[in-house]
Amino acid sequence: MTPQVRTYPDAPGLASAVAEAFVARLAEIQAEGRIPEVALTGGTIAEEIHRLVPTIDSAAVDWSSVRFWWGDERYVPADSSDRNDLAAGRDFLDKVGVDALRVHHMPASDEAYPDVDTAAAAYAQLVREHGDGLFDLVMLGLGPDGHVASLFPGHRQLASDDIAVGVTGSPKPPPERITLTFPCLNRTREVWFLVSGEGKADAVRRALAETGTVEETPARGITGGTHTWWLDSPAASQLP
Repeated sequence: MTPQVRTYPDAPGLASAVAEAFVARLAEIQAEGRIPEVALTGGTIAEEIHRLVPTIDSAAVDWSSVRFWWGDERYVPADSSDRNDLAAGRDFLDKVGVDALRVHHMPASDEAYPDVDTAAAAYAQLVREHGDGLFDLVMLGLGPDGHVASLFPGHRQLASDDIAVGVTGSPKPPPERITLTFPCLNRTREVWFLVSGEGKADAVRRALAETGTVEETPARGITGGTHTWWLDSPAASQLP
C-alpha cells in the first residue's frame, strides 16, 4: 500500500496536527467497540505531541480504556531523564487520566533483572500475556541513520524474530536499550512516522525510495499496516 505523506511548514504545526489526529483516531477505535492498543515513541517531536494532547478536547475518548506500550526504551534507572516514559507520563498520560495498569513500561536498569536481555525477555512475555496480538497504532520516530525504535543499521536485532530484544552498544547514548522487533511492530493496523528537521531529510528519502535495504535503512523493515508519514518541511525537503 502506498504510504500517505503529510507535510507541515514547521515542527509546531506538525505536532499540533498529529496530536489532533491522535485524539480523533482513539475516539474512532473506541466507537468501534475496541480498546485501543498503542505503541508510543520518544524523541523531540513525540515529546511535543505528548505535551499538546492534554490541551485538546478529548471528551470522546475514554482514557481509562486505552492500552499503551513502548516501541523502545533506554535501559537506565526508572527515574532517569533519559527514559522516554518519564516525560510521557508527566506531560501526557498522567494529565489525561490513563489507567496506570494499562501503561506497560519497559523495564528499567534498577529493577531486578541481571541484564538487558533478560529485561527484554520479560517485556516480550508481558506483550504475550496482555497484548491482543495486534496494535491499532504504532508511532515511530526516525533517526538520521534511518533507525526506528532501537533497530539500528547493521545490528543483529534487525534479524530477530522475537517480540522484544536487548540492545548493547547503541550508536547513540545510552548504550543499552530494549526494543520491539520488526515482527512485533509489524503486527499493527497503522504506523505513524513522526519526523522533524532537515537532519532527517536524507533518512526520509531513503526510507521512502523505491529501492534500498533494511540493513542500511531500518525504517524500510516496517511493513505492517497502513503508513502515514507526518513530516515538517525540512524533513520532507529531499523528497521528489
